[in-house]
Amino acid sequence: VQLVESGGGLVQAGGSLRLSCAASGSISNTKNIGWYRQAPGKERELVARITSGGATNYADSVKDRFTISRDNAKNLLSLQMNSLKPDDTSVYYCGKSRSGYYLPIEFWGQGTQVTVSS
Repeated sequence: VQLVESGGGLVQAGGSLRLSCAASGSISNTKNIGWYRQAPGKERELVARITSGGATNYADSVKDRFTISRDNAKNLLSLQMNSLKPDDTSVYYCGKSRSGYYLPIEFWGQGTQVTVSS
């Protein structure tokens, strides 16, 4: 399975970006797929994830600003990011579990850079 992220870029604080993650295979049976981010010198952290049943979890720092969604028919995961802050600057990765399993996250994309200027 290959995951390819797109949609990153440079945006001013308060702006919006929409990230997309295209999977090479079906994600219909993927129980756990989500977005993670890693800033220089920091550990990778969960941003948001969505289960096969549509349940979502968000990091406290992005609640009410980011929205995760999945389109199983298109094998696509998205992240709508609004009211962006400089602290959101990071490389954003798409990660998914193996079909039929919730953990671990086995498959990762190459990442897309998001830079928020103040």
